[in-house]
Amino acid sequence: MAPDKDLQNLKNVLKKHNQSHLLAFWPQMDTAQKQNLLAQIRRLDFDTIDQWLADYVRDYTPAHPPHHFTPAPSYAPVPADPDQEKKYTEARRLGEKLTSQGKVAAFVVAGGQGTRLGFDGPKGNFPVSPVRNKTLFQIFAETIAAVSEKYHTVCPWYVMTSPLNYHATKDIFEANDYYNLDRKNVFIFRQGTLPSFDLDGKILLAEKDTIASSPGGHGGSLKALYDSRAIENMKTQGVEYLSYWHIDNPLVNLFDPLFIGLHVLDAAEMSSKALIKTGPFEKVGNFCLIDGKVTVIEYTDLPDDLAQKQNPDGSLLFELGSIGIHVISTSFVERLNKDGFALPLHRADKKIPHIDENGNLIRPTKPNGIKLESFVFDAIPLASKSIILQTQRAEEFAPTKNLTGLDSAQTARQMMIDRAADWLEAAGVNIPRKHDGSPDCILEIAPGFALTREDLAEKLDRIPRIGPGEKLCLD
Repeated sequence: MAPDKDLQNLKNVLKKHNQSHLLAFWPQMDTAQKQNLLAQIRRLDFDTIDQWLADYVRDYTPAHPPHHFTPAPSYAPVPADPDQEKKYTEARRLGEKLTSQGKVAAFVVAGGQGTRLGFDGPKGNFPVSPVRNKTLFQIFAETIAAVSEKYHTVCPWYVMTSPLNYHATKDIFEANDYYNLDRKNVFIFRQGTLPSFDLDGKILLAEKDTIASSPGGHGGSLKALYDSRAIENMKTQGVEYLSYWHIDNPLVNLFDPLFIGLHVLDAAEMSSKALIKTGPFEKVGNFCLIDGKVTVIEYTDLPDDLAQKQNPDGSLLFELGSIGIHVISTSFVERLNKDGFALPLHRADKKIPHIDENGNLIRPTKPNGIKLESFVFDAIPLASKSIILQTQRAEEFAPTKNLTGLDSAQTARQMMIDRAADWLEAAGVNIPRKHDGSPDCILEIAPGFALTREDLAEKLDRIPRIGPGEKLCLD
């Protein structure tokens, strides 16, 4: 417990910053509770918090996009001409070489819970594959193992959790023996948190001795890599590039040689994959060029007239959507942190459970407070150079955010089946189909069997005939 003088100094600091209520229940606490609360308060930077409150609470004005910006350039999924074909070939070879040298690591942002999926626990432990019911964690672990075997190397895996699910995630990996990966090559760490505020700027209490806080958004991943010493760990392993993705996308191509190679050939620091949007108002960020820098403008911030603006051929002017897949140079992560890490924050009005002045737990039914978060794509304009590679939705983007409906476990499983069917047909395997053209079977291809459609050509003798209504996993 703090000496009386130290406690008085702390009270003076809280009074100065209008946060004295954080010690309102001090007389009711035991020694352990007091120590817990003091440790949390001492980690707060009140001068910075005051600036946040000025910018995002008291004098908050929603950000507007700049007046002048243009569509960002990108590489197409397939080369547009012989010169680009030559570059793509060189890029693939370079990406394969760097992967085989162990210079590329996997980095997944896995702080989410499975609440919207009707699932209790880390989202990464949600079973999603259509036949074996493999979890997201298992799919990615098997992919990393298959890539390591294919390129005769070791691909380290960095898993960022939230404080809420850190211990549960560790327990899941332990219970599954790290999915047969060498545990020394799996680095599980947690991101930091930011305090939550009421609408007047007071820091909320979750309990009498606990400040209400939440993870600071996926933008905090770049700071967490540094604070957790994951970057130090990468140096010891010779890792120079990170393949970044979000936990809820089971189709992601974790180690794409073309993407890695183009990133390095163009001397980029942070690069992105993009999709052609399904329509002007699809809920993905929009890749733009602002003052010569690749930038993502959120779908909520792009004016409707620009969202709907078309090219002469009828395609959308701003057609490239951000899907949270990146290649990031580790030197860029170091530079961001050494320069004083400061991605812009975004305000989100939320329903935040808290205790009131009488110590009663309040579960609000409408937004009552403010959470601040940062987005990883806000780091892109800070890179000296950034490239964009278009990918195909059916090949690499199956967001698993809800149990049913749009972007759900249901749609993700169907996309996994559809991709498996397309790969098999491309290899010459007959796939039974329904009248609407969808597969009349349930298929799953384990990463250890084939990482790409090209891998299947070498294993045709191991693929049985597939009949209508059949359920088959190739593993």
